[in-house]
Formats: sequence, C-alpha cells, structure tokens
Amino acid sequence: MKDKLKNLKAVALAALIMLGLGLQHSKAHAAGTEGLTVAGGCFWCVEADFEKVPGVKEVVSGYTGGTVKNPTYKQVVRGGTGHYEAVQIMYDPAKVSARELYDLFFRSVDPTDAGGQFCDRGDSYRTAIFVSDPAQKAAAEAAKANAAKALDQKIVTPILDTSPFYTAEDYHQDYYKGEKLILTRFGPKSQASAYKRYRDACGRDERVRDLWGNAAPFVN
Repeated sequence: MKDKLKNLKAVALAALIMLGLGLQHSKAHAAGTEGLTVAGGCFWCVEADFEKVPGVKEVVSGYTGGTVKNPTYKQVVRGGTGHYEAVQIMYDPAKVSARELYDLFFRSVDPTDAGGQFCDRGDSYRTAIFVSDPAQKAAAEAAKANAAKALDQKIVTPILDTSPFYTAEDYHQDYYKGEKLILTRFGPKSQASAYKRYRDACGRDERVRDLWGNAAPFVN
C-alpha cells in the first residue's frame, strides 16, 4: 500500500511539473506575440499589405471605433455606426517593432486625406491608429511626426485609444487570395482576381506612389 501511495504521489508530482512547464510554454508563446490596430481604408488592402511583412504572424480584418455592438459590413459602410474598417496586426516583436509597423502603415496610405482613402469615401474608410498603452502611443506619435516631416504636410490620421474590435465576416478574411468565384462587372472572377481589379481601379497604389515615391513599401 505504501509503495502504491508513493507511486501515486510521484505520478501526481510529475503531472504538476508537466502542467507547470506547459503553462510556462504558453506564457512564453504569448509573450512572443503582440498586436496593434490600424485603419487604412479598405481592410482587404491593408491586410494584403501587412501579411507580406517579415515578423507579422496574422492580420485580421474587422471594425472598431464605433458605438454599435457586433456591427455588420452593411451597417458600417452605410454609415452611422462610427466604425472604421480596420485590421489587427499580430506580430513577433523580436522580428519587427510597433514603430516599424507604424512607419510602414503611414507609407501605405494617404494620411493627408480626412475624407476616406482613394476611391473609397466616407467615415468608415478614414485612417486612424488605435493604441492600447503608453508605449504604443509613443511609437505611433513618433511615426506620425516622422511622416509629417517626410511629406512636409499636415497628417490628419488621428491616434485614438483602443476600443472594441469586431472581427469582420468570414468572407472578408484573406479576401485578396480567395479562389471563390464571384460575379463582377467584368464577369465571373475569383476573389483574388476581383481584388486586384478593385485595387487597380481604386488608384491606391498610384496615389501612394505619387505621395511617397520610393519610400512606399508595398507598391510595385
């Protein structure tokens, strides 16, 4: 009986040790990922851009900055909810910093335009940075000041406190590389093809190139 009790205690102790190691591993993994939220017009485009950045693990399209809980895409683009089309960027801070991501963000949009972005007009397409702590705020403010100096123009992109982020509908996620066929004015196209035609027609890359020149990180 004593031997069985000793064995049970040993098994229990081993289980506790393994549980502790597992918790430590989970904490270490979580510590290796940070997130930030930006709004840069059409979230398809921002998602497509930032998923190319080394050190970025995932980009999720969604809505933030508004007053309606769990808004739909139709509600947001119709207006009145106060939401921005935005993305959450999850990244490894050992490979890329928040400041670097904010610098890339400013150079991927037109931060001098207060009425929307490119062909997309209205409140939901405005630019903004949403910060969750003093370190993010300092990094965002430094990047904004750097953008203003580089352009020698007023930057209208606000730096706002974070607010609830609602993930957009499934069909918006990774839209730029989707293979589902959809009907467009150009006929049936895959999502990826339709996205490319939309981006070209909207003039996003053309305007960013005109504004930022060789400093534009995502244009061809």
